[in-house]
Amino acid sequence: MLTGRCHCGAISYAMPSEVVHSALCHCTDCRRHAGAPMVAWAMVPAQSLQVTGTPTTYRSSEHGRRLFCGACGTGLFYVNEHTLPGMIDVQTGTLDEPAALPPTAHIQTAERLAWMAAAKDLPSFARFPEG
Repeated sequence: MLTGRCHCGAISYAMPSEVVHSALCHCTDCRRHAGAPMVAWAMVPAQSLQVTGTPTTYRSSEHGRRLFCGACGTGLFYVNEHTLPGMIDVQTGTLDEPAALPPTAHIQTAERLAWMAAAKDLPSFARFPEG
């Protein structure tokens, strides 16, 4: 099992290490909700996710529901019973060991920010750059 939590620790979870898929989503909804250029997700059967604490639910679209910590705001889960019945997506950046579940695909690339194509070529610093 993999474990994770929100930033403040009010909500924690355990999920299986075997997932339906693990992907980087580039859709506008994910970007706006996370305030990030993409969001890493892993999908598992909803009944296999064990959650401690009570996430707040936000109706982000007609069928989509985003669940987050009401105390610190950390995005945690996504559910869409219409499109993905019985499944739940977990934001893998909230895992205690996010490296344990690397993404295997990019999804919703029709909405990807154009500058993401060159992101791998940007200068890289272990911490803040000096000067």
